[in-house]
Amino acid sequence: MIKMKKKKERNMRMEKLIKACVSILPKSLQDIYYKYEEKWLYVLFGGLTTVISIVTKLIVFALIPGEPKWESTVGVTISWICAVTFAFFTNKKYVFKNETNTKKEFWTVFFSFYGARLATYFMEEAMFVVLCDILGINKTFITIVSQFVIFIANYILSKIFVFRKKDGEVKQNG
Repeated sequence: MIKMKKKKERNMRMEKLIKACVSILPKSLQDIYYKYEEKWLYVLFGGLTTVISIVTKLIVFALIPGEPKWESTVGVTISWICAVTFAFFTNKKYVFKNETNTKKEFWTVFFSFYGARLATYFMEEAMFVVLCDILGINKTFITIVSQFVIFIANYILSKIFVFRKKDGEVKQNG
């Protein structure tokens, strides 16, 4: 019971922080924000997820001596686990405002999210193998470029397959 109360308080603080940031904008920009709130929040939390992905990947690259062929696979895998875990909880709660009432509903959404992200993981891994390992293009450059491709693919998969509105739910924010 106490854990649930603290969790609600944290969620309320985050929502208040977002609203406080939006409130300092001119009214016309506030209107644009609220009209496209879901997309703006996806950009915000997606940007943070991207930072987590890039930083963890570059840390792995820095920690592995030399440049073994398996380095990009390890870097992509570790950064994927960290970034997807962060993204799941922020997307579920703040971006798509997905409420689950049972453990079964939660795990269904959880596995759908990780399944969709697994598809883009393999897309990113293929980009690294082909562009870095085979063609020799700089890993840092591909790290940044791949994030844009993955960012868009993840939004589409989350919107269409993972956090789609159930029959009878009112669609918000276009």
